[in-house]
Amino acid sequence: MKSSIAIMAAITMVGCCSECKKEKCDDKKCADKECAVVSCDKQAVVVDNIMTRRSVRDYKDEPVNREQMAKVLECGIYAPSAMNMQAWAVRVVDSKEFIDGVTAIAVKQNPQLMEQEGFRNLFRNAPTVVFIAIPEESYSGEFDSGLLAENMMLSAWSMGIGSCCLGSVIPVMNSEEAKPYLERLELPDGYKLMIAIAFGYPAGEAPTAPARDASKAYYIE
Repeated sequence: MKSSIAIMAAITMVGCCSECKKEKCDDKKCADKECAVVSCDKQAVVVDNIMTRRSVRDYKDEPVNREQMAKVLECGIYAPSAMNMQAWAVRVVDSKEFIDGVTAIAVKQNPQLMEQEGFRNLFRNAPTVVFIAIPEESYSGEFDSGLLAENMMLSAWSMGIGSCCLGSVIPVMNSEEAKPYLERLELPDGYKLMIAIAFGYPAGEAPTAPARDASKAYYIE
């Protein structure tokens, strides 16, 4: 029996739980006025971050602060992996020269890219890009790299950093023309690029969340 309705109800309850409770402050500094202290439990914070995350495709030109990016990377490598092998190689690029160089190759291969409104680079105009590679013979690398990527994207969102997972970048990076840039990533022997992720500070408001089809997830009785 499908229990889609029950799942939808649970989602609604989670949304309600994400609102933080306000309490009165007893601090002496607040003696003459009421103070609101926000106390969110861990569950509410995590769920809210997941539910509000959006793919961002419009970024400021400023590269992501490297200290923030270091924390994003740390969160990434704390993702689960098969037998904790951590069989991934992660590279961060915030070099405009690198990004513009790969973009020029992509445009040469597909001139129609230039017709996209606001097009500045292949990476959704992001100033910082992460490349994730996995062993060519890995039986779990695709799953592991996906978990790593999601950890990075969620942690970035919690810091006000937008992201967008990119599929069209990998064929360009694997092309003969882009070989010099692929070599600059210094991937271990026997590794292949799997995922590219754009990171940057959003230039505008986050896009509205598209509707989710809850009927695709349900209990089996």
